[in-house]
Amino acid sequence: MRNKLINLVGNSSLAHKFIKSPSPSKLVLCFDLMVVALSCFITYMFSPSASLGKEGFIFTPFAQGLLAFLIYAAVIPAVKTYRYIIRLSVLEDMYRIVALAGIATCTMLFIASCTFIYDGYAYFGLWNIFVVMLLTFTLLMLSRLAIKYLYRQLISSKHNRLRAIAFGPSLNALSFATALNNDPECRYNIVAALIYSSEKTVKELNDIPIYNYSPEIIAEIFKKHTCDNLIFASGQLQFMRNGIADEFLRNHVHLNMFTQVEELDPSTGLKKHQGASVRSINIEDLLGRDVIKTDTTPVESIIRGQVVMVTGAAGSIGSEIVNQVTKLHASEIILLDQAETPMHELQLQMEAEHPDTKIHLFIADVVNKGRVEQAFKRYRPRYVFHAAAYKHVPMMERNPSEAILTNVLGTKNVADLALKYKIDKFVMISTDKAVNPTNVMGASKRIAEIYVQSLFYYNRSHNDGPSTRFITTRFGNVLGSNGSVIPLFRKQIEQGGPVTVTHRDIIRYFMTIPEACSLVLQAGTMGNGGEIFVFDMGKPVKIYDLATRMISLSGLRPGVDIEIVETGLRPGEKLYEELLNDKEMTMATRNNKIMIAKVRIYDYEQVATHIDTLHELTVKGEYHDIVAEMKRIVPEFKSKNSQWEQVDEEIVNDTDNQIKEIELSATAIPR
Repeated sequence: MRNKLINLVGNSSLAHKFIKSPSPSKLVLCFDLMVVALSCFITYMFSPSASLGKEGFIFTPFAQGLLAFLIYAAVIPAVKTYRYIIRLSVLEDMYRIVALAGIATCTMLFIASCTFIYDGYAYFGLWNIFVVMLLTFTLLMLSRLAIKYLYRQLISSKHNRLRAIAFGPSLNALSFATALNNDPECRYNIVAALIYSSEKTVKELNDIPIYNYSPEIIAEIFKKHTCDNLIFASGQLQFMRNGIADEFLRNHVHLNMFTQVEELDPSTGLKKHQGASVRSINIEDLLGRDVIKTDTTPVESIIRGQVVMVTGAAGSIGSEIVNQVTKLHASEIILLDQAETPMHELQLQMEAEHPDTKIHLFIADVVNKGRVEQAFKRYRPRYVFHAAAYKHVPMMERNPSEAILTNVLGTKNVADLALKYKIDKFVMISTDKAVNPTNVMGASKRIAEIYVQSLFYYNRSHNDGPSTRFITTRFGNVLGSNGSVIPLFRKQIEQGGPVTVTHRDIIRYFMTIPEACSLVLQAGTMGNGGEIFVFDMGKPVKIYDLATRMISLSGLRPGVDIEIVETGLRPGEKLYEELLNDKEMTMATRNNKIMIAKVRIYDYEQVATHIDTLHELTVKGEYHDIVAEMKRIVPEFKSKNSQWEQVDEEIVNDTDNQIKEIELSATAIPR
């Protein structure tokens, strides 16, 4: 009978409205006044006698009850018993009802004392005062408890809610478990709490069974409660990264994160937010380290009101730099890129999100120096962030001339123009693949680094006045960037597999796009010129483990539902990326996430000569000679798993032959 009643009420529009939104405060106020009126009526209508004052004045029970009601009615707005959401508030109800009863009772006692002194007879009997207080407090509390009970029953009757288990420290897990169960918008019903605590805990609280966490009982607990969803608070994310998440994933548990507690406005008692937020976690959440947070105040003080140019503006890194520079209140931003469609999409995004920012879209290829100079001449930027580059290793391994044209000559063009138009700072975005490069792409970025750095020192030594400060930033892979491994894995999982990894032991450093760009801005503004900044990339991630986690997070089983296949290292790819050359050291900066690499300084004129040679070779399309020249500029460039390994052998043989010729010449000298 009870279940039928709940189902009947639960399916009605009135019940739906009751669940979805709080009652108006005026309605609650009227209800509280009715409860007070009923308490006064019951007390004084059954009062034994009227109060008799001086000169025969009769204070009737009706008059006493009316005065008591008016006193309570005056106190209710002061303590605001009607301003909280009855179905959600707990202690607030009791505090305010106690305050109501206490203040009204004290007021009535004060009046009774005064009338007794003046008339010789109290208008309120002590017995009646305390009876009104007890009845009012009891009826208000019982009514609220009834509303809470009815609300809980209606919520629990929603059969479409997913069963889940809360996880976290004892108080944390239990607090958000209660919040979720009381939130009509939440699609989860917490049926148990799994806590980790050294203290002894109770076995049940608020009808929620409580268990102490242990990897051995995960499967048993989820089977017992017939659910496969776990919810933990966002504050416990770092704890989950320390291998705990993998324990749940191995038991095929879906991981979800509780990111927002429902807040109430103290002045109105209404919700500031529309319920708690629970979302499935993704691989970016399980990076294995804390998100890097930086202080943007010094950056904003420099960028605010300035004209900023971003090359490669439509790319993953470039577009995020544009976004962050916009938030730092640059007066104008020049978006320079050759990709028409991505630039159009970026324009639509900027118009929607930053309609008041002055944006200049400039379609240009950094290889075309004349076209790029038009942008410098027209807009006169003060800061340039150079993100335009080719980045895909296998593609550049097959097309070394394009790597030289864009990554080297394109950088040279923009750097030379920055110097010509006397901009304040030029910040180049480089890569960890430039350290001990094993591929054409990494070597091309290293040559660009060398040119930018040597240009700064050459110009500084030949000019007495202030000059453009050239700065390089170097970091590893960014999560979610165009063509990166995570979007590829997601697509392969959606297609049913297999997920392909090049090698079981390959590892990479990862950083999110926003934090990488934030560090770029930090380093760019703190640099004085000539530095190569390297970032703290955290712990390296094993790509095979990354694939396994992503499959598990999709609710599938690695090796069973989705196969993981090794395809072999791609041309130019190496197992381990490095952020510093073996011969390099670092110096600390004021930001412990940013360091300065102490690198060899090259002679500018020699570097410029080598780059002129590279340019001539790209015009001829002589791939072999291009790679050979790159290896002469960057001696540590040793190809791996690539057709260009033969060039290394040729250079070694040439060096050996040169040494033999020198030795033979030495023996021919008469002594």
